[in-house]
Amino acid sequence: MTDQKYVNERKMTSVFEHYLSLWIFLCIVGGILLGKLAPSVAKTLDGMSIYVGDAPIVSIPIAICLFFMMYPIMVKIDFPEVIKAGKSVKPVGLTLAVNWLVKPFTMYGIALVFLGFIFRSLIGNEAMDLVKMPFGLDLPVGATHGVGIVVFENGIKMLQVPLWRSYLAGCILLGIAPCTAMVLVWNYLARGNDGLTLVMVAINSLTMLILYGILGGFLLGIGRLPVPWQALLLSITIYVALPLIAGYQSRRWILRIKGEIWFKEKFLHFLTPITIIALLITLILLFSFKGDVILSNPLTIIWIAIPLFIQTNLIFWLGYSLAKLIKLPYRDAAPAAMIGASNHFEVAIATAVMLFGLSSGAALATVVGVLIEVPVMLMLVRICLRTKHWFAN
Repeated sequence: MTDQKYVNERKMTSVFEHYLSLWIFLCIVGGILLGKLAPSVAKTLDGMSIYVGDAPIVSIPIAICLFFMMYPIMVKIDFPEVIKAGKSVKPVGLTLAVNWLVKPFTMYGIALVFLGFIFRSLIGNEAMDLVKMPFGLDLPVGATHGVGIVVFENGIKMLQVPLWRSYLAGCILLGIAPCTAMVLVWNYLARGNDGLTLVMVAINSLTMLILYGILGGFLLGIGRLPVPWQALLLSITIYVALPLIAGYQSRRWILRIKGEIWFKEKFLHFLTPITIIALLITLILLFSFKGDVILSNPLTIIWIAIPLFIQTNLIFWLGYSLAKLIKLPYRDAAPAAMIGASNHFEVAIATAVMLFGLSSGAALATVVGVLIEVPVMLMLVRICLRTKHWFAN
């Protein structure tokens, strides 16, 4: 591949990527209209699930969408390069420290302050949400589990939990999911180090297999939310490990059969819009089910967006400042800061849907993460470009 072709490949020339904010907005509107005009559609699709007992554990439509969101990213990862990442100890170490030692806990604290105290009366002190029964749990109606009460709804046992806690759960799932997809786009726009970004994406993907379940179970447990470890590990297996293994194996097979030039110029070019299309379809599903909630109380989106906005900026400036402190060059500092600031909303959405249900407040909170991701990250990209002179060449 020539240098010019490589540059063209990395540019946001795809109509899906270049106008992503517009497509997201249209999908939100379309989903809400679909929910109002044909409310049975989303419920029917949500019913297409893999059940364990009476509990719908995996939504098949969401699982399919999430696989096609993740696979195009995973297949780009050159795993031998991960082994060489030791040569870039400082930026990789900074990214891992911010992503896993700081970000999950600041997200929990900020979301708890805003949703549990400042905005609690606005959300509704008595407002409740119905979420799925945890995987493997079978309690009688009226029993309590954490802050939830077992109720019978539409022939299925559900847990009734305070709505603000459900929103908190969604924020937690976002906070423990560092970005491994769109950060490649943000890094290109900020003129960062593409090679290092891909290595950090690979390391984050591998790290998530271990730490996402551990931190998720721990922080959700602190929030007194009824989530079992089995369900979190299952979500990681389905939504991270499966596309990771598929990407690794198919990459090896294609490179062996077709060669590197065909893989980069043909196969990756074909995959470019698939992640965005799958994301947009997922958004339509989510908003078609939450349309009534949004229309009846549109300020809910704002209450959730505020702590997410603060968290994103906090993590970016923390990572960016530490990068300057340890004297990283700009090309390494920009991706190191942005990979922590942005969220892996695909996995967060999927996990929230699987753990709590498509209609849960937790799922809505993760979707709000998508809403603010694009405009906020574009703002941070512009900040990076304007502050390049802060760093050594």
